[in-house]
Amino acid sequence: RLGTELESATQGKSAFGRHLNALFKQAIQAGKRVRSETDIASGAVSVSSAAAELAQLKLPGRSFDGCRVCIIGAGKMSRLLVKHLSSKGCNRVTVVNRSMPRCEALAEEFPEVHFDFRLSPDLMSCISESDVIFAASSSDEILVHKEDVEAMPKCPEVVGGVRRFFDISVPRNIDNAISDLPDAHAFNVDDLKEVVDANKSARAAAAAAAEVLLVEELHGYEAWRDSLETVPTIKKLRGKAESIRSAELDKAINKMGEGLTKKERRVLEDLSKGIVNKLLHGPMQALRCDGSDPESVGESLANMHALENMFELKEEEDIFKSFKSFRK
Repeated sequence: RLGTELESATQGKSAFGRHLNALFKQAIQAGKRVRSETDIASGAVSVSSAAAELAQLKLPGRSFDGCRVCIIGAGKMSRLLVKHLSSKGCNRVTVVNRSMPRCEALAEEFPEVHFDFRLSPDLMSCISESDVIFAASSSDEILVHKEDVEAMPKCPEVVGGVRRFFDISVPRNIDNAISDLPDAHAFNVDDLKEVVDANKSARAAAAAAAEVLLVEELHGYEAWRDSLETVPTIKKLRGKAESIRSAELDKAINKMGEGLTKKERRVLEDLSKGIVNKLLHGPMQALRCDGSDPESVGESLANMHALENMFELKEEEDIFKSFKSFRK
């Protein structure tokens, strides 16, 4: 997304210098590679995301299709739950809360989710009509007891016939004894921590793999940056060749006298340019390289130093710098 916004913002403009612009694009490419070639973005590492992930894992087919979901509470944890559930394809949720203002805020933040907002007196009827229940309220007491669930109708086979509770409230809002029932199970924060810890270990391994990719991208940028060193040499070599060509052409024309026609002058001009271009073709190819290949860049830099010594380009540059300094 950041890359797309950068392209839109800088289209037809030079927003950054050449080096910074290339570095920015290389960083975006590195990020894409890390996300697509490693598992660093997978796995929940927060309690709310772990609850949504664990719920999905416990459902038959690991899908929320046909599953009735209820959330108790409409605060920050509930907002995060809705966010993670929506990302997993759960876009129909019943929310039970003590008042409506926070419910309305949820509806405004997640317009893609179909909400059914109910007040606390309807809690038991909402749970009896749900297959997966998340408790994320600020209540400091047990809201759902074993006896409450025992009297509820069994869940449909599409969810395995089990009513599942995921309690991320502190203190707990769901009675652990619910797990003693044959057609219900309660998961609490301790169960979710196991998921989080396992995912953190997996992410640490993915981070190590990501570092390798980042080093590769860094070397790619450094190779491109180093390849730019040959550009001034290319310009100096072509400039020196053009200076020699022009001077020698003038000498030849002067020796031939003033009887030359415009056509003959043009023929001599084209001939001299053609000879210079053919002579420069090899050296120019030796200076050009694939900026993404460090080995190719290394060869080009070696060729650059050889050509600078061969054609005394470095000395000319030093003389030019001294002249500019003298003029100042």
